[in-house]
Amino acid sequence: MNKKMLIVEDDEDDEKLIMISLKDSNIVNELVVVRDGQEALDYLFATGPYAGRDPADMPVVVFLDLHLPKVDGLEVLQRLRADARTRRLPVVILTSANEEKDRLASYDLGANSFVRKPVNFDEFARAIKELQLYWLVLNQPPLG
Repeated sequence: MNKKMLIVEDDEDDEKLIMISLKDSNIVNELVVVRDGQEALDYLFATGPYAGRDPADMPVVVFLDLHLPKVDGLEVLQRLRADARTRRLPVVILTSANEEKDRLASYDLGANSFVRKPVNFDEFARAIKELQLYWLVLNQPPLG
């Protein structure tokens, strides 16, 4: 089974930067992009427009922006951690937010990592490359 990565990002420019950075890192994993918090929940729990998706086919990691339409990133994270099916799913907060309260709330709700999106493209690309190396190659997820 191909390891999918879920990108929850409403900003098209940031999405393009993520996609370019992953492509430049020779990522061959399937990338699933959703545009808001509700769509992320629908995808992960196989509801709404994703009702036909196999709910057992989870992404290996979720890159989650905080400031999203419909359902914000912190609420998405809270709902993921409250459900046994997604409790251990690795979630990396990837956001332009630089508020200490956002960082603390993310970790309090069970985020695995909090990464501030660099403004400079080269720094952004380097951060994405390091994230994918860790989450797709180095990290040893729990079984089951």
